Amino acid sequence: MSAESTGTLKGRPEALFPLFADVETLPGVGPKSAKLLAVLRIEKPVDLLLTLPQSGIDRRKRASVLGADLPGVVTVEVTVGQHHAPARRGGAYRVAVEDAQTSFQIVFFRAHDEYLHRALPTGARRIVSGKVELFDGVAQMVHPDYMLPADEGAEIPDFEPIYPLTAGLTQGVMRKAVTGALTRLPDLAEWIDPGQKAQQGWPDWADALRTAHAPRTMADLGATHPARVRLAYDELMAHQLTLALARTQLKRSKGRTTTGSGTLQARVLAALPYKPTGAQTRAIAEISADMAREMKMNRLLQGDVGSGKTLVALNALLIAVEAGGQGVMMAPTEILARQHLEGLRPLAESAGVVLEILTGRDKGAERRAKLAALAAGNIHILVGTHAVFQKDVEFADLRLAIIDEQHRFGVRQRLELGRKGAAVDVLVMTATPIPRSLSLAQYGDMDISVLDEKPPGRKPIATALVNIARMGEVVERLRRAIAEGRQAYWVCPLVDESKMSDLSSAEERFRHLRAALGEGHVRLIHGQMPPEDKDAAMTAFQNGEASVLVATTVIEVGVDVPNASIMVIERAESFGLAQLHQLRGRVGRGSAASTCLLMYQSPLSESGERRLATMRDTDDGFRIAEVDLEMRGAGDVIGTAQSGLPRFRIADLEGQTALMAVAQSDARKLLSDDPDMTGPRGRAARVLLWLMERDQAIRLISVG
Repeated sequence: MSAESTGTLKGRPEALFPLFADVETLPGVGPKSAKLLAVLRIEKPVDLLLTLPQSGIDRRKRASVLGADLPGVVTVEVTVGQHHAPARRGGAYRVAVEDAQTSFQIVFFRAHDEYLHRALPTGARRIVSGKVELFDGVAQMVHPDYMLPADEGAEIPDFEPIYPLTAGLTQGVMRKAVTGALTRLPDLAEWIDPGQKAQQGWPDWADALRTAHAPRTMADLGATHPARVRLAYDELMAHQLTLALARTQLKRSKGRTTTGSGTLQARVLAALPYKPTGAQTRAIAEISADMAREMKMNRLLQGDVGSGKTLVALNALLIAVEAGGQGVMMAPTEILARQHLEGLRPLAESAGVVLEILTGRDKGAERRAKLAALAAGNIHILVGTHAVFQKDVEFADLRLAIIDEQHRFGVRQRLELGRKGAAVDVLVMTATPIPRSLSLAQYGDMDISVLDEKPPGRKPIATALVNIARMGEVVERLRRAIAEGRQAYWVCPLVDESKMSDLSSAEERFRHLRAALGEGHVRLIHGQMPPEDKDAAMTAFQNGEASVLVATTVIEVGVDVPNASIMVIERAESFGLAQLHQLRGRVGRGSAASTCLLMYQSPLSESGERRLATMRDTDDGFRIAEVDLEMRGAGDVIGTAQSGLPRFRIADLEGQTALMAVAQSDARKLLSDDPDMTGPRGRAARVLLWLMERDQAIRLISVG
């Protein structure tokens, strides 16, 4: 390879230039086709090469349509017979033809007979290929795909690849352009580990592309074909290299050793009414080991609903305080920030630690006083919303930032986040169990701690499916529960009646329940209310002044009322699995046996039925997340646009988890063996990053 093609960082390697030219430089692609290709995210020859055929058509020649599997595509040599023009305008134009064993008809609509007499002269031999169907017992081929003189039949491929299209684009244009793009394939050095490549029997990169674009049978189109697996691996490898580079970059950026004395942690543990679970103890050990290192911590704490993340988080914050520093815990909403404050306060007080909250609602003198106390180091732990990242918020000595429920942020935002303090350790928490494939794709740059045990005393939640027609019975049952001093959530899908939807509204249900159960018993909370009204409703429910809280999904994450033991989810079939699991996790937090009623409107769709049955049959958040992923796909589960989740052209996140895991360990090993990517394989891997347009990774190498 020449020096220019080794992936120098000044710009794209020269060897790749032909693949990054304008798509209009390919044969058969003009301005109009280029616009249509852009709809498929194809703007350069490399995009076309990574757009593989999605199916194929067997066009092997047969002697006759007799015995063919109809309806189906048939390729056969025929003798052309009589032409029959339509009796009325717009009718079918028919041409009788005869193959070696039988006769059939070729049919055209809106046909020009002059053209057809030229293409299919009576008495001539032609090879025709197209879909044949039976109409009233007569075989018909409507608008053949091919009509060629017998000596030109070799032009018809035995197996024809079928590409994804958009309106106005034809298979012919796609195939011609792909053929042109394949002639531009450069000879690139191998970036895959030689041992692994040999063991898997994978072809070279260029050969893999040629093979994938020239399938010979339907089996060649399968995701398990070696050429396709290799190309999927290249995509996953480029992604994992990007994450591994981000991780290395973070590890290289100088951290600080934060070692706790253990005194504050011991006080909190002594104040607990139970012993931490094995999973909590393990996570605490992993986090304290990270904080004690000279490198920045970049860890994800993943725990199912009710697995005890708050205790682990507080322990980490106390290590920062014991070391003479400060900690911050950031939540996505004000309700959740206040919830964290309430959850942490009694434990923090038992350790003698000063805890404070900062949200967008803090104004004027009160805000200034908090900021002064924070800058002076008089506040040890700050809880807040994203308001804590505003420029005027300064810490005396920030050691640890904990970000809760930030699965809505991608890798890039996480990198920016760690820049707030000089060498701040970052712990990201999520209560949304993430299937392994997604956590590899989404959080591959991070170390992961998983809480997969429930703390002692958490009772299982009985879950039942109830037809909405039995609403009266449910309200009656609620009346009895309230009389026994129990509390309930009633979750509705929308805030007010929408003309577009028959989903019941929170406002409507609130009025109905207040009439049925008594005005003082029922409160309402939804996202469009002023913050102080939300707080008032929430406080009344937390203090036991209200027995039923009618809510939209604003209560999905983090709200903690131990006495609430009933969760009613109305029109449960309209919610996603992850959301249903989070909502159900709001109950079962106290000593009372808890119930979750999933009210549905029949008839249920197949997917609605599967979602609700999954909820009834298991409370394992990871199992629920796997089903969610199977049903909806990766982009929908996390929300591709804002998640930083990659869009792969070939790799399949759900189906190729094992391949993703191999790519992750391979990428990390490559960087550990060759941190600057200057060895032969490292240089080849740089070319892969350019090829897959991983500009972020390329920038990381250049600063590395």
